[in-house]
Amino acid sequence: MMSHMTRARYDRDVLVVGGGIVGLATAHALRAARPGLAVTVLEKEAAPALHQTGRNSGVIHSGIYYRPGSLKARLAVRGAQEMLKFCAEHGIPHDQPGKLVVATEPEEVPRLRELAARANANGVPATPLTPAQMQRHEPWVRGLAALHVPTTGRCDFAAVARHLATLTDIRYGARVVAVDRRPGVGVAVRTAAGEVLRARALVNCAGLHSDTVARLAGDEPGVRIIPFRGEYYGLVPSRRHLVRGLVYPVPDPALPFLGVHLTAGMDGSVHLGPNAVPALAREGYGWGTLRPRDLAAGLSWPGAWRLAARHWRTGAQEIRRSLSRRTFAATVRRLLPDIAEQDLVPLPGAAGVRAQAVLPDGSLADDFVLLDAPHTVHVLNAPSPAATASLPIGRLIARRLLAGL
Repeated sequence: MMSHMTRARYDRDVLVVGGGIVGLATAHALRAARPGLAVTVLEKEAAPALHQTGRNSGVIHSGIYYRPGSLKARLAVRGAQEMLKFCAEHGIPHDQPGKLVVATEPEEVPRLRELAARANANGVPATPLTPAQMQRHEPWVRGLAALHVPTTGRCDFAAVARHLATLTDIRYGARVVAVDRRPGVGVAVRTAAGEVLRARALVNCAGLHSDTVARLAGDEPGVRIIPFRGEYYGLVPSRRHLVRGLVYPVPDPALPFLGVHLTAGMDGSVHLGPNAVPALAREGYGWGTLRPRDLAAGLSWPGAWRLAARHWRTGAQEIRRSLSRRTFAATVRRLLPDIAEQDLVPLPGAAGVRAQAVLPDGSLADDFVLLDAPHTVHVLNAPSPAATASLPIGRLIARRLLAGL
């Protein structure tokens, strides 16, 4: 049991668990909303943004995919504009090349029209293109129809997080192992190093470990984080000219993943991916990483089995694509027919793991999920487009937390 807390003795006003972009944006928003507030971010790693924030495609999403009125829709549209402005103000490399969403099969054309209607509902400019019009943007891409989304951007989200880290107090190597919360008093947190910190309130932005931290605080999150790894290939330099900007397939409406897409980076590189395979550890960036405790936590959740029963065919295809470069290349050829298997270069260091919240019925949470508790806000589902939306997400969390302080 941690030492007794009193109303008068706090080390900090707010502790934020997790030094990814959402945690850092939240700390920034708290300090901006209430100057003088003592906020400390607890990050278990030796640097910020080493997991979801630093392992994505760097795309600033426009907000076309998300259900109108949802948090994802509202905050991504607002966040995209703010992220571009933030990067410009702080000298962080960024641009706004726009993107194409391409239908390659007849059954995808109606879904592309639905996506255009959703873009319109969300206030995002999107222009339908014929195949000939599409090739003016991407001469080597083939499809039956496309949607041009000019407001999609690119940036280095890890660089954004590093800058945000300079604007707040952050402690590295501070893995949270216990939380003692007392109504009307506050929160005490113990780290793996044995340090105990007392605060008036806590924000849980622990990403892949957010449900675990919620349970440490005595709250039932109602979801379980199931990790999905996304793997990338690169194009060999001699073939990079085949992709000018950002090219996406029409996504499967039953899943929150966007499918294998083509991403030309600002440095001239081209990434192909990601896929979405179940990871064997919450930080399982390759098939060789297996953590029995993480695996057992997933397998003990009824929703994981229901999810597998519902989507086992899709899961099997993703695993096959993960294990076979030939299969991965075949997927890429749906958009880029001139690609050959030997044009693909594995990028194991670029793999990321998505912290996907799964409900007990096996459905995937399709919106950001925030849970309010005494002295606490838990962020339980914040995968893509959370990096895009991080600045307004941080303000939303700050408002909810400060309303109770």
